[in-house]
Amino acid sequence: MKMKKLGYGLLMSILMVITSCTDFVDPNIPYKTFDTALYLRTIRSAPSSLNFNFFDLASGKFQITIEAVDAEEGETLESVEVRVRHRRLIPGVGFEYRPAGTASTVNDVLLKTLTRSDFQKATENPNHPTTLYIRANIEVSSAETFAAVGLTNATVEAGDTFEYRLVATDKFGRVFDWANRSPDVAGGLFYDSPFLYNVPVVCPSELTGTYRYESSNMQSGFGSCPGTITGDVTLTAGTGANFNRYAVSDATFGFWACYGDSWGNGAVFLNDVCGRLFFTGTDKYGDGYTFNFISNDGEELRFTWVNASNETGTVTLFANEGKPWPSTLF
Repeated sequence: MKMKKLGYGLLMSILMVITSCTDFVDPNIPYKTFDTALYLRTIRSAPSSLNFNFFDLASGKFQITIEAVDAEEGETLESVEVRVRHRRLIPGVGFEYRPAGTASTVNDVLLKTLTRSDFQKATENPNHPTTLYIRANIEVSSAETFAAVGLTNATVEAGDTFEYRLVATDKFGRVFDWANRSPDVAGGLFYDSPFLYNVPVVCPSELTGTYRYESSNMQSGFGSCPGTITGDVTLTAGTGANFNRYAVSDATFGFWACYGDSWGNGAVFLNDVCGRLFFTGTDKYGDGYTFNFISNDGEELRFTWVNASNETGTVTLFANEGKPWPSTLF
């Protein structure tokens, strides 16, 4: 009985070894018959190269580094076209495109073409001398972009978007672009190959800080504060898409405190939309606020505020040392 058990165990062990070795040498899954493709991995892009500053359009540029990835370490790549179109939202109408088109019917223009000779193995760092795949830098100035779609610095508007598309062709004549990419290739962390880059025209805003104020002409049906008062107010920027919306620590700029009330849990925001300043939100009583610009000389920003209860005041906000108010504010 022991001999039979031993023989059976030995037989099973041999079968397992044979099976394991066979699978390792010649997998049952036919990997060799798969048709592999090519994609362009985004390696790096400076944040400033993925948007155009409305206040400095002349210095704008679209700039990224891409890596060609395929079964032959990028060597099947033949060319990469860089194409662009312009998109503008028309209120009440929808998107307007240059050249004319729709969201699904893309009509773009060729900016430049990279060939295989523009790509090369790149040195990453001393510990990893070269990458497996070939890389190239793509750089297109704002002037080249605007001219391609028939615009100038004067006709570009804040909120416009430029859609840059990459079209890769390999030596077999196959074309890979934004239209035939898969979701994983487009947005996956490993692939990071969108073939499409939306570059908006934005207006930077950097008003975060604590500022000294001087308030005067304060009037209210609930109380008053004659003369002039001073204090500090803090502007705190929002996150994400609300980067240009600043929570105001006291939108009465000391007026309520002057006659015995407090700002409390009010949520009023100062918005900076390409230099145009206005209030949104409400105070703890549910009142909204209106911002009325007076002047801005870099050192002093002067305005009046009025809320829904008809309270009002004139405010001078003093710029912090070494950081004047942007000349674009109005």
